Amino acid sequence: MKLTARQEIFCNEYCIDYNATRAAIKAGYSERTATSIGCENLTKPDIKSRINELQSNLSEAAGISALRVLNEHKKIAFSSAGDLRSGWTKLKDFENLTEEQKSCIQEVSTKSERRFEKVGEDNVLVEEEWVKIKLYDKQKSLDSISKMLGYDAPQQVELGIKGSIGIKDWISSKAKTK
Repeated sequence: MKLTARQEIFCNEYCIDYNATRAAIKAGYSERTATSIGCENLTKPDIKSRINELQSNLSEAAGISALRVLNEHKKIAFSSAGDLRSGWTKLKDFENLTEEQKSCIQEVSTKSERRFEKVGEDNVLVEEEWVKIKLYDKQKSLDSISKMLGYDAPQQVELGIKGSIGIKDWISSKAKTK
């Protein structure tokens, strides 16, 4: 049996937080009947089957893949604060940054200062503003990339021992040669 549009929405919403009442409301059922309809939906074999299917492949349902995660880590790992600047002290306009550059920014904070400075005989109001940009942690992304690609997997090291000698036999043979 094919699910109705409401039932499909219910299944997708239920997989988000496993709350049948909220899923029923998001699917368009009334708030007054959402609890009972949500419970009832969870007993229907077709809905249970669809929920199980979605749960078993949440990455596909969310549009997430290992490649997509890897590409996000790649953006962060190989980003540079220099890409966001026009020279040493001037930042590029935010609108001129690429989406890739914007996605590497974790935080932007500003600080401003107003003071009077003596210029000749006059006191002049000087206003300065600083913008601080914090990028996401490059090292964490590099570590994640290494892990995903298996670069940090343990390596097998041969000790140069021939045959099938056990470690106890090897130790005792070394002790005898001394």
